[in-house]
Amino acid sequence: MDTSKELLFFFSALGVFNGIILGVYFFFFTRKKYLTNYFLGALLFALSIRIGKSVFVYFSPALPRLYLQIGLTACFFIGPCLYYFLKSAVAEINVMPKSWKGTLLFWAILIISVGIIYPYEYYPLLWNQIFIRIIYFQWFAYIVFSGFAIREILAKIVNRKHKTTPAEMWFGMLFLGNFLLFLFYFLAIMHAPAATYISGAVVFSFILYLVISILLYRKRTDDLFLLNGPKTSAKKIESAEAIILSEKLEKVMVEKEWYKNSNLTLQDLSQELNITSHQLSQFLNNNLNKNFTSFVNEFRINEACKIITSNDKLTLESIGYDVGFNSKSTFFAAFKKHTGTTPLNYQLQALQA
Repeated sequence: MDTSKELLFFFSALGVFNGIILGVYFFFFTRKKYLTNYFLGALLFALSIRIGKSVFVYFSPALPRLYLQIGLTACFFIGPCLYYFLKSAVAEINVMPKSWKGTLLFWAILIISVGIIYPYEYYPLLWNQIFIRIIYFQWFAYIVFSGFAIREILAKIVNRKHKTTPAEMWFGMLFLGNFLLFLFYFLAIMHAPAATYISGAVVFSFILYLVISILLYRKRTDDLFLLNGPKTSAKKIESAEAIILSEKLEKVMVEKEWYKNSNLTLQDLSQELNITSHQLSQFLNNNLNKNFTSFVNEFRINEACKIITSNDKLTLESIGYDVGFNSKSTFFAAFKKHTGTTPLNYQLQALQA
């Protein structure tokens, strides 16, 4: 191996190693545990395995075909992790919905089952001609879904009429990096001129070092994971408009009982109100001094309190599910945060009254 190839191997392999380390950091060691952190860690881990396969197979083609199968299997999770990473940030989701868990479980069972029934070692043509196309089509589909999820952010970045926040630039950059990575790999499997698998590894290393440089440069990084976090310097929505918006919110949340939807997101609610998710977030944060989760949970807890005081036959867990929480622990934590006591103590006090 000549000097240029040695440098290329070192740079690419180091990017893979750093990607795994950074993925572990986001998954286990970040100070604040946002759902976006977990999906970013999983995304980097899946990308690192995929890139690692390209690096080692490019420089050592005689490696067992099992390495190829592992790399393509990891590739199957890049798209879903990217989409849920962006969606959880845009919609302010911090507890993974059951539908997401079900989808990830479905993909895992599918690709693992295929790998067991049709291992790459014995069915290389099947993998190279059919499975790889299915995998890349799935990856591309999730890139499209991801772009749609952050379409407002991408529009701001492209138009430059409105100032973008650091978080918006961060998410836009990560989306663009993943798109470029997909593009390089797609061109390679299509045998485009000058397109090789190792080019994807190089692109990944550049993106990764850019991510690391941003994290090291910024004294504060929590705001990079909060697209709709509190904006203390932002202006409040004008009083007349705020009153109208407040009435619409009250109607949707009280009359239509949207808070009972355990998968309700900021984007869903903003679409129902016919406003952008940014406008709704601005109203909640700056006019009501609440984030989306706290706002919705207030309605859920108020309803739970009514049920507890009027019906002692239902279990506390079932009440939590009825009012829109998707787990017992989330219900109990939110109840104590909003009332200062546990659901059980509240129930005992209601019975003694």
